[in-house]
Amino acid sequence: MQDTIFAMFEDNSLVTAFAVVGITMYFSYFLSDKLTKGRLHGSAIAIILGLVLAYIGGVSTGGENGIADLQMFSGIGLMGGAMLRDLAIVATAFGASIEEIKKAGFTGILSLFMGIFVSFIIGVIVAFSFGYTDAASLTTIGGGAATYIVGPVVGGAVGASSEVIALSIAAGLVKSILVMIGTPFVAKYIGLDNPRSALVYGGLMGTTSGVAGGLAATDPKLVPYGAMTATFYTGLGCLLCPSILYFAVRAIIG
Repeated sequence: MQDTIFAMFEDNSLVTAFAVVGITMYFSYFLSDKLTKGRLHGSAIAIILGLVLAYIGGVSTGGENGIADLQMFSGIGLMGGAMLRDLAIVATAFGASIEEIKKAGFTGILSLFMGIFVSFIIGVIVAFSFGYTDAASLTTIGGGAATYIVGPVVGGAVGASSEVIALSIAAGLVKSILVMIGTPFVAKYIGLDNPRSALVYGGLMGTTSGVAGGLAATDPKLVPYGAMTATFYTGLGCLLCPSILYFAVRAIIG
């Protein structure tokens, strides 16, 4: 009987993934209500639980995909993969109001450039402090500090080593996780409670998955606005980092 049940879960791994996520969300909102009286949003708890499950899955299997390395939960790898993630982001962006986007105006555009430049500079400084002195490595890690998507794009364009590209992805993932978890805690202190501020926040942070997850835990109505500018941020980073910013780093370090 037990073998039959596990076989059913494995044969319908994507359905199992939706069930696991649904149960996790229900449990997270239950904990949010009973333990924190709603002060810590259920989505934030769900993100933390997801990270814990990913860690447990990775340690128990010695794999690289967290809990998705377990055959029964392999559908989570598809559910959380790039295809459905990007579909969700694009579908979410359709919920944004054009009038609210117009209100961001110059501020929204400025936030995109400021977000990329600040993240890139911090990434370059950290990389330099750890001994990287060539322009390709510095630019790649700086791009990864912007987002984990920009890093590999930059690394491939400027000829960085695979180790440096891996570091850039790691830097972007750490940023994404911090934004996911930290957004609900800082939202009320930075006025993140309206579409315009969400647009600016998405432009400054840039990590689409991090911003979308963090805003979902803050106020789901803000997700389309933050996700939209965060998506523009990724595209702009892919254009600026391997071109203008790369040549700027080369000019500075020689």
